Amino acid sequence: MAGRFAPRPTPAVVRVGGTGVPRQAAAPGKVRVYVPDGPLELGLVLGPLRRGPGDPTYRTMPDGSVWRASRTPAGPGTLHLTARGGEVRGEAWGPGAEWLLERLPRLLGADDDPSAFVPRHRLLALTGHRRPGLRLTRTGLVLESLIPSILEQKVTTLEAYQAWRVLVRKFGEPAPGPAPGGMCVMPGARTWAMIPSWEWHLAGVDDKRASTVLRAVRVAARLEEAAGMAPAAAQERLELVSGIGPWTSAETVQRSHGAPDAVTVGDLHLPGIVGFALGGDRYADDSVMLRLLEPYAGQRHRAARLVLLSGRVPGRRAPRMAPRGIERL
Repeated sequence: MAGRFAPRPTPAVVRVGGTGVPRQAAAPGKVRVYVPDGPLELGLVLGPLRRGPGDPTYRTMPDGSVWRASRTPAGPGTLHLTARGGEVRGEAWGPGAEWLLERLPRLLGADDDPSAFVPRHRLLALTGHRRPGLRLTRTGLVLESLIPSILEQKVTTLEAYQAWRVLVRKFGEPAPGPAPGGMCVMPGARTWAMIPSWEWHLAGVDDKRASTVLRAVRVAARLEEAAGMAPAAAQERLELVSGIGPWTSAETVQRSHGAPDAVTVGDLHLPGIVGFALGGDRYADDSVMLRLLEPYAGQRHRAARLVLLSGRVPGRRAPRMAPRGIERL
């Protein structure tokens, strides 16, 4: 879906929280040029950070460049990335600009080692050969991956994407700099904690998921510390929060840590996709998936990503699950 939607013209006024906030003329941003040590496909590396085609924090442009709005430890920041001639140019604005540029190589997979992956299946070998630009991103930010992952628990992706979009646009703030119209930085921990219960319902979020987000943001500082831990230790810390289990913690550290072995268990579709691609078993469960991925110990998340990129997925045998629409209750 990345790049499918044409960018909207930047409006003179960006509406956040129901009020008009004039967008100031942006000064030139701070720039850093990064030269990766191998092939790098920008959309492929950063794609997991995009929560649906209407994600207010992420925008792909027709020229292939990517805009991201993040809440860093130094404050809000906007990052614009353009790949040209074997190098990536990053330009950033806002209080978090220096933080974003300092960690630009990690965001683009500099800490990732694709050579550690040894394919044991022909399908994965061919997919890796066709998509050599796959690197595992590492944002170094926990909450910005944790909160949307919580919103994705036990619901359709359409419901989760809508909830993230509604909440960020209503309670976030305009992205610094000359970001495309409608881009926002997600709310800070205190703002998440102050969202009224009816606003969660209007966004389609049930009490269980909303309560999990509230418990997480109350210990936001401790959770953000997990960005400096090993992925397994970070998952253990995240799972100390009631409502965060192995599925949510894995989805988080895959993005915050670039964890190559954080395979997602408890997913409705992934076991069947991996089972079908690697073993011809469309009805595989987590135990079968983990057995098939056992030869890739240490690189199981990368193996699952390659399976998804291969396009070898079982055909549908039932209609897509319909959204529940709890906001109508």
